[in-house]
Amino acid sequence: MSSKVNKVVLAYSGGLDTSVIVKWLMEEYDCEVVTFTADIGQGEEVEPARAKAEALGVKEIYIEDLREEFVRDYVFPMFRANTIYEGEYLLGTSIARPLIAKRLIEIANETGADAISHGATGKGNDQVRFELGAYALKPGVQVIAPWREWDLTSRESLMQYCADHGIEVETKKGKSPYSMDANLLHISYEGDILEDPWVEPEDDMWRWSVSPEAAPEEPTYIELTFDKGDIVALNGEAMSPATVLETLNKVGGDNGVGRTDIVENRYVGMKARGCYETPGGTIMLKAHRAIESLTLDKEAAHLKDSLMPKYAELIYNGYWWSPERKALQALIDDTQTYVNGTVRVKLYKGNVVVVGRKSDDTLFDESIATFEDDAGAYDQKDAEGFIKLNALRLRIAAGKGRDQS
Repeated sequence: MSSKVNKVVLAYSGGLDTSVIVKWLMEEYDCEVVTFTADIGQGEEVEPARAKAEALGVKEIYIEDLREEFVRDYVFPMFRANTIYEGEYLLGTSIARPLIAKRLIEIANETGADAISHGATGKGNDQVRFELGAYALKPGVQVIAPWREWDLTSRESLMQYCADHGIEVETKKGKSPYSMDANLLHISYEGDILEDPWVEPEDDMWRWSVSPEAAPEEPTYIELTFDKGDIVALNGEAMSPATVLETLNKVGGDNGVGRTDIVENRYVGMKARGCYETPGGTIMLKAHRAIESLTLDKEAAHLKDSLMPKYAELIYNGYWWSPERKALQALIDDTQTYVNGTVRVKLYKGNVVVVGRKSDDTLFDESIATFEDDAGAYDQKDAEGFIKLNALRLRIAAGKGRDQS
């Protein structure tokens, strides 16, 4: 336990862990607790958290709809970079944490709190993401991470704590055995049988998508309109960022799109197996690369691709508020000036296939690229000197007797 805490802002879901944390903070730190519950599209009502917090004696309760801010200011900027971690993970959990950290600090400032708290465990990435964000935005804030302090190490011990302290806990019939995290970008599953990387997930685990085998026999076509790298309309209908993602999640899930099963390297050093559903994000990534293929300069595109793994790592590891991420973002956003136009994709049994793209800002010149008579637009004789100059260093090395076979 660190210095005296008078008031703490807790990231509060209303579930078992954070309900225990409310009472534990009050008792262990003898402090006032402010709860903050964010709706970032997890698909469950957040308002019931108010009554639960009140029953625990909380006086200041924040419940906020952050869906539009989440997609506009976090998801979309990330997708401008075509971000994917370790070749597979679309960073659905990672990208939600900087927004929650920001609001925790803002509420701490508004309420005069001197500490924040979260329910992330000491084994995972989220503790790092929350706390790096908090320290970047309020260097002197105290962070309380109960899972690193208390001796409650199992669900049974948490339930016993509730019984001992008169905390009501809902027991849902048919509750998922998995540790799940959801927001507008994705839903994740960990734990239970997934802890064995060899075991295939049960089909009834998935919540947002049908299996590819059960998807419709007829494909679904959808057109995505981009403005400066962000999707602004679907099938010609203008939509807000959150509505775009909600709609893509629905149509993607209906067609079996977006399931992944991966083993990832956590920042703390361990490998962890997780399953993810990211139907909307899967479509967005494919479509964004398609519109960039038409509108983005070759070297700018290749530079972006070379920087993307570093950018993805920064987000995964919790460095959203770092100067290096902001510098990369400025470069990425600058490349998106002409990333405008429309992409048509076909969704069929888990697949996202680009079948058309068009843009007023296209760099594709049919008169040059054609296999037919180009009327002198491209002089093929120029290629001879181009090839010889690019082969010069290879020819010199070979001429000096170096074995390049």
